[in-house]
Amino acid sequence: MKLDEALGAVWSPDGMCKFLLWAPQAKKVDLRISDARAPRKYRTIPLEAMERGYFFGVAKAVNPDALYQFVLDGKTERPDPASRFQPRGVHGSSQVVDARFDWNDGAWRGLELRKYVLYELHVGTFTPEGTFDAIGPRIANLKQLGITAIEIMPVAQFPGSRNWGYDGVYPFAVQDSYGGPAALKRLVNTCHQHGMAVVLDVVYNHLGPQGNYLGEFGPYFTDLYRTPWGAALNFDGPHSDEVRRYFIQNALQWINEFHFDGLRLDAINAIVDTSARKFLEELGAECHAAGEKLNRKVYLIAESDRNDARVVTGSEVGGWGLDASWNDDFHHALHVLMTGERNGYYEDFSGVEDLARAFRDGFIYAGQYSTFRQKRHGTSTHDLRADHFVVFSQNHDQIGNRMLADRYSQTMSLDRLKLAGAAVLLSPYIPMLFMGEEYGEPAPFQYFVSHEDAELIEAVRKGRKEEFARFQWTEELTDPQDERTFLRSKLNWELQNSGKHKIIRAFYQELLELRARIPALGDLSKRDQEVVAFAAKNALLVRRWSGDSQAFIAFHFCETTVEIEAPVPEGRWRKVLDSADPMTQSSDGRAAEYLNSTGAARLALGPWHLILFIKTDDAKNDRGAPRLQSRLAP
Repeated sequence: MKLDEALGAVWSPDGMCKFLLWAPQAKKVDLRISDARAPRKYRTIPLEAMERGYFFGVAKAVNPDALYQFVLDGKTERPDPASRFQPRGVHGSSQVVDARFDWNDGAWRGLELRKYVLYELHVGTFTPEGTFDAIGPRIANLKQLGITAIEIMPVAQFPGSRNWGYDGVYPFAVQDSYGGPAALKRLVNTCHQHGMAVVLDVVYNHLGPQGNYLGEFGPYFTDLYRTPWGAALNFDGPHSDEVRRYFIQNALQWINEFHFDGLRLDAINAIVDTSARKFLEELGAECHAAGEKLNRKVYLIAESDRNDARVVTGSEVGGWGLDASWNDDFHHALHVLMTGERNGYYEDFSGVEDLARAFRDGFIYAGQYSTFRQKRHGTSTHDLRADHFVVFSQNHDQIGNRMLADRYSQTMSLDRLKLAGAAVLLSPYIPMLFMGEEYGEPAPFQYFVSHEDAELIEAVRKGRKEEFARFQWTEELTDPQDERTFLRSKLNWELQNSGKHKIIRAFYQELLELRARIPALGDLSKRDQEVVAFAAKNALLVRRWSGDSQAFIAFHFCETTVEIEAPVPEGRWRKVLDSADPMTQSSDGRAAEYLNSTGAARLALGPWHLILFIKTDDAKNDRGAPRLQSRLAP
């Protein structure tokens, strides 16, 4: 046996199953295994103690659905920390899995990251059924919209049947209530058949509280640090090599076995690591190497609130070498403009000039003083590429971590919804939509759990109240444990076929088609653009170009009507999109079809208004824009 074998149970068609466990805190370990049809008739097989705290064993005549547990020091039965499936929940036996799958995506090589249009979804609330198999039939709809990659919120086994996924306690196991590992593979296979990439949200900063037995096997956690959600993982102390190996093997499982195109790394700012070579750097190198071996493009996208350029800077110059980072600054600046809210962390953002800086540089806070944090914040990202940033107007955090979990569609007019979407989709960055945003889904996305422990349930309720206190929200907090909280958060797909929801979806599809067709909009670059803010008039003008292709965009974030002398380069410009077009049932009139500029042009902008022009000197850009009428026809 070699220590480079896969952790957990590895079954082969001849009925032989290998088991590898890291348990340095146990003196001896036995495997207790039984047939799923007769779980009480089990065999006990002693595992061989290996170096560095590993235990290894082989069982013969094993069915691929066999149930097993490890017995530590002859007395404590526990599921496998590297279990691939927990059909009996977080406290039940682990199940052996047949990893074989009939893939038909052999020609799939992935997409360039700059071509990603991400769509974040939660499996349990995306469809009435709340399963992987129920998502598959919806992929064609998303493809038609213009989505090129879906991002699935965490699927690691969590307690109960409803959870955001960040309380997972078995990183290798696919949630049983979603359909398990085979169903997840079917979903990935379907996406690749439609030419769509798939990204999985993984959590390597903490584990959930219920069913978390890792600490009984070895020093997975450290007492030196804490996270907002509990004990910190041990990535830099004694035995940390094995902890790193556990999570890196987990990441490679998603890439090699499940064919994922990328991983979204949750809250890496909560990973404390003082090592010379950071865990995140090692993780990125291993995942990229796996992608090269498979001849597939594989990306790691980080969530971090540190505004740290090292996240996406190459390791050769002291960075960690990840591929992209969520840009909260872009969201916060846009949110303040759209809503006027200035509480909590929004107090650091004030107007259209902030959004202009986000368009130009990526992060807004690049070392200056943050009033909210009461210290300087961030590093310069001026020299980073545009495809290093993922931007959004809404996501699971920015909706679900509000007191009422209200979406923009619950509080904003049609004009505002279109403007918010356009700011994201016409930015020079990788855009991300949150499920249902594209048609103005009114259902909230509330925080929900299904824990069993009464003290834990009460602690979750208390923690949510304390978290909201800094925002001075006074509304009644919904109960995360109540099943109705979960059910209220499910999408109503039928809405997109009528009324304002149909209009919003058509507008989003128009934006995405223009982005795909016009190089100036689809080629991501911070350098090839000019951004001008008119602070007094809450207007933002953006000119973007790629080769001969040029686009000019005017955004207006206010209730009033204004006129602006805009610095539009000389030439003839054709209007290809106007959010105030009557066909979209907005509240104002239309812009002129053409704009003839001598170096400047007067623009009239209505309330919450967007106008997009392309320069007609480029024949490729003047073939005529797709029209909304065809999508809005009954």
